[in-house]
Amino acid sequence: MRHPASSYVQGINDIATPLVIVFLSSHVERSQNDTNDHTKSDTDIVLDGTVMEYISDETMENVEADVYWCLTNLLAGIQDHYTSDQPGVQRMVAKLEELVNRIDANLSQHLKLVGVEFMQFAFKWMNCLLLREFKLKCVMRLWDTYIAEGDGGFEDFHVYVCAAFLCQFSTQLQGMEFDEIFGFLQQMPTDAWTDTDVEMLLSQAFVLSTLFEGSDAHLTSGT
Repeated sequence: MRHPASSYVQGINDIATPLVIVFLSSHVERSQNDTNDHTKSDTDIVLDGTVMEYISDETMENVEADVYWCLTNLLAGIQDHYTSDQPGVQRMVAKLEELVNRIDANLSQHLKLVGVEFMQFAFKWMNCLLLREFKLKCVMRLWDTYIAEGDGGFEDFHVYVCAAFLCQFSTQLQGMEFDEIFGFLQQMPTDAWTDTDVEMLLSQAFVLSTLFEGSDAHLTSGT
């Protein structure tokens, strides 16, 4: 790791994955079948493994270097997520819990009632930036917005995305007990999600950020 205070933790390999896909996509060589199939993007060709059949060692070394540079730059903005005890991740989970308590008190109360703690499911959401909750193509669309948000995209705005994501399933979750909720949150029903679904989620998150960004008192004050 480039940053001395950071160390490898489980999940950093996940974060590198979208970067690998993006840089490999620029080296796709389309066959005649691929050229005729207008529904198949360069990303699809990378994801199906075809690109690895012809990419050279030199190109892979260049991809690796680009991924390392981008990953290092990304982690520089969230460095304390991957230091001892991961205080940045814990801070984001706490903010998520406060936010959900404000925007969906019924869901927050139900989770407390059945004994589900935010740290039990949201730690992974923060540590891996939702990479295990969505297909890679959806993650790439999500991260496109995070990058466009600039400083804070992968931390502050990500919390709003997680809040909108959790509250989207509020009705279902409030009808479940601990075991059902835990299983549901570990395997979120997003397999059929497309860019359109992600864009709706991002719109909801933007509304939340507009309402609460810079208003810590809003989040921490009592109901």
